[in-house]
Amino acid sequence: MTDYFEVHGRDGAARLGELRLSDPLRTPALVDDSVDDAGSLWTDDRGIPKGYREILTVLPHRAFPAGTDERVQDTFAVDYPDVDYPNAVVVTPETAADHGADAYILSTATGFVGHASAFREEIIAAREALPADTALYLSGVATPRNAATLVYAGVDLLDAKRARIRGLEGFYLTAEDEFFLEDLDELPCSCPACRGKRIDMDPDDDGPTGAAAFDREDCADHNEYALKSELATVRRRIQDGRLRDYIEGQARHDQWLTAAFREFDQQYTYLEERTPVVRDTELAATNEDSLHRIEIQRFADRVTSRYRNRFSNPLVLVPCSATKPYSESQSHAQFHDAIQYRGHLVSMTSPIGIVPMELELTYPAQHYDTVVTGRWSEDEKAFVADILRQYLERNEYPRVIAHVPDEGYRDICERVAADVDVPFEYTVEDHPTTTDSIANLMSTLDGELKYGKRERQHNTVKAIADYQFGTGAGDDLFADVDLQTTSRYPKLQVRDGDRDAADGNNDGEQLATMVPQYGVLSLTLAGARVWGESAVPTKRVEIDEFVPHGSVLAPGVVNADEDIRVGDEVVVDGPRAFGVGRARMFGSEMVDSTRGEAVQVRHVEERDA
Repeated sequence: MTDYFEVHGRDGAARLGELRLSDPLRTPALVDDSVDDAGSLWTDDRGIPKGYREILTVLPHRAFPAGTDERVQDTFAVDYPDVDYPNAVVVTPETAADHGADAYILSTATGFVGHASAFREEIIAAREALPADTALYLSGVATPRNAATLVYAGVDLLDAKRARIRGLEGFYLTAEDEFFLEDLDELPCSCPACRGKRIDMDPDDDGPTGAAAFDREDCADHNEYALKSELATVRRRIQDGRLRDYIEGQARHDQWLTAAFREFDQQYTYLEERTPVVRDTELAATNEDSLHRIEIQRFADRVTSRYRNRFSNPLVLVPCSATKPYSESQSHAQFHDAIQYRGHLVSMTSPIGIVPMELELTYPAQHYDTVVTGRWSEDEKAFVADILRQYLERNEYPRVIAHVPDEGYRDICERVAADVDVPFEYTVEDHPTTTDSIANLMSTLDGELKYGKRERQHNTVKAIADYQFGTGAGDDLFADVDLQTTSRYPKLQVRDGDRDAADGNNDGEQLATMVPQYGVLSLTLAGARVWGESAVPTKRVEIDEFVPHGSVLAPGVVNADEDIRVGDEVVVDGPRAFGVGRARMFGSEMVDSTRGEAVQVRHVEERDA
């Protein structure tokens, strides 16, 4: 149980938190001035330190280097005392467990930082063995260049020891590189250590009056300032939900950092559990590594395994647009005018894959921006082709009308057409929006029946339900409901026409509202009850005997489904209350944590005593 560390925000495995000392420290952060090491038990027997609220006390410990035999670690394991002040204990990935501490220091850090696969293995092993609401501390390894990757992997606390040592050795560190101090003819920084100083390259030139020599002690100070500045940038990126964007560029400055985040990309389970399902920040897709992002992989997986087409019309494939959502772009307005609801429109795009029109608002379909050059890489083609192939194997269409240009799109369609049993027709001449191309699209759909507004809106609601709640949810959730939609897209209200609305509305009882900024459904209490009574698996958070107002805190959670993710719609269920809201932690974290907001409650009702 932690009393002095709390997580406030998450961006994948990276967290924003607070080390609750007398003077609270916002994490991820350097803790050099906030730590007192009570010492090693290898050299001497040590009593329990007194400890203070002002500082994080490292309890007496035995540190094991990387590679130490587990039998040795078991033989010399430390029985850490239960203390009532901010404390940290020293562990290895093999001995990581709940010792009741606020922070855990990995003694093996210097052995695996710099080795991508070992770094991935050790961090994940430690993070999954330690309580979810405790801080992970790596000592003696942080530099301005690697700090963002360490935090991205799940580290909360660092120190400036390595950065200062490198400075005393004559290495000037930046977030991109390190330089020999003697090779610098100017200081590329304006931190307090560098400000007003200069490198005097001419021994006969005394320099401007008052200028001081920049020595190795100054270099060590600069390195620490640079590390603090980098962590401030990282905290801002986590808060904005854009740390991965930063990592993709930052890791390019060092081969092992690139290898490290690619290693983590292969650990889908670890990152997916910790990555929110919705957010309103833009996703920057600037290189082929973006194809492996959790948000991209999750969307592709749900489109190809959960979504089901409910239209009987031909499939019309079109290119994406720079404007999001696509339907608001000039090009897609022309496509819609030509199609006239006679075909089911699906957009092709890198790095998202394919986007059925019903899901054009669903994160991240309207939240990404990508580099547009007119040229597709082989990785992009293979990725989108694989998704389109899986989509067509799952969904039946009488034919496919590929209204796409030659630049990569046509190649993808031709690859897929060779593998599936559905005819492809191509309608573009030169460019999708030329007069001839639009005319071809219109004439190719001659004789096809239009689908109406009601069918379109009902299919949109069901498609979102499939994506959000699971395979078949769109049909199962509303199986016993007289489904009605009111209001205008994209703020559709979902109602049950068989139930009288509490406010006397003749349109029926409201079950859900479509949330345009995320493209998901937000349930009412009536909708939550329908969810619970349906065949669709309910994401349920069981709480203790209280009625939540505004939020459910982690200590009040009795149990929670393990497949709950941050941002998921959840039912809150307890002896005294029934409610619905949005998850602020992932499922196992709700159960394991002793601090923090687990669920943001939207609607709640008190049960009869």
